Amino acid sequence: MSQLHALVVYVPLEHSEQLIAAIGDAGAGRLGDYSHCAFTTPGTGRFTPLPGAEPFIGAVGEAEQVPELRVECVVEEDVLDGVIRALRAAHPYEEPAFMTWPVNGWR
Repeated sequence: MSQLHALVVYVPLEHSEQLIAAIGDAGAGRLGDYSHCAFTTPGTGRFTPLPGAEPFIGAVGEAEQVPELRVECVVEEDVLDGVIRALRAAHPYEEPAFMTWPVNGWR
């Protein structure tokens, strides 16, 4: 069994189901005999697109606020790269905000 990692990603509400399905299909959120396991928390994403950006939402130079979900799940290290590729492909933003880190003591 490979090292377990936590994955957190922020996504607009209307794209959350699509994103959770995509990363789950790639192997994220596997816990025993369960798949697509995730915990979600609503919040507000805030950003200002800089010159050169091609924002999905908002306009260059203007501050934006978007209702988003924080999606948290676990990912085994041997599928982490594929999960990140699936996340980037399914996410509407050109630069999705996400982070991963090793989880110790889980298993």
